Amino acid sequence: MKFTSTLIKGKLIKRYKRFFVDIKVNNSTLTAHCPNTGSMMGLLDKGNDVWISKNDDPKRKLKFTLEIIKANNRLVGVNTHRANRIVEHALNNKLFEEFKSIKTIKPEFKFSNDTRFDFLCDKSIIEVKNVTLVRKNEFAEFPDAITSRGLKHLVKLINSIKKGYKPYVLFLTQIQGINNFRIAKDIDNNYYQNYLIAKKAGVKFLAYRCILNSKEIKIEKKIKIFDEK
Repeated sequence: MKFTSTLIKGKLIKRYKRFFVDIKVNNSTLTAHCPNTGSMMGLLDKGNDVWISKNDDPKRKLKFTLEIIKANNRLVGVNTHRANRIVEHALNNKLFEEFKSIKTIKPEFKFSNDTRFDFLCDKSIIEVKNVTLVRKNEFAEFPDAITSRGLKHLVKLINSIKKGYKPYVLFLTQIQGINNFRIAKDIDNNYYQNYLIAKKAGVKFLAYRCILNSKEIKIEKKIKIFDEK
């Protein structure tokens, strides 16, 4: 997935009111949209390098959007709205080992009256989870806060098996150079326990990391998922 124009580099000042972030670019302070509702744990230290995109749509109140943060010497993609575009690009370009032979890609698949999944590829359901958390243990982790929505998706994915679907959860790891992934059990143990139930029931879990720079973000390689003992 290529950005429409090269990102602008700046320094993080602060995030506030959840959707706002102040950034220093040269000698100016810009207020940008923060397109991430998560806690963004470990990413929001003042002075971190950041990259923002610019949008000249006159209807937008904020012309800039936070895209990438550099934390602990790693680039991390934080715009959750781009996650499905990154995955769709990878599906179309056969970058996933598991989905190289698919024939149809249907975004925003309506599974039931109260649930949509990100993609239906032939009979495979793919639910995408954007991953931005990495702590000192060198593991990418999900979630970074308690996720009732993620829990609901696990239950629905288990139900989909009875209807003949092949369900997948794809942890899209927008963290440069990370090689290992696990569920953040200490943050949301309920999600972890239901992850184990879903795994036993036949839901498949994948983690792929991205390569990131100021011009594009795309799938790079599959990484290993570890379960807590």
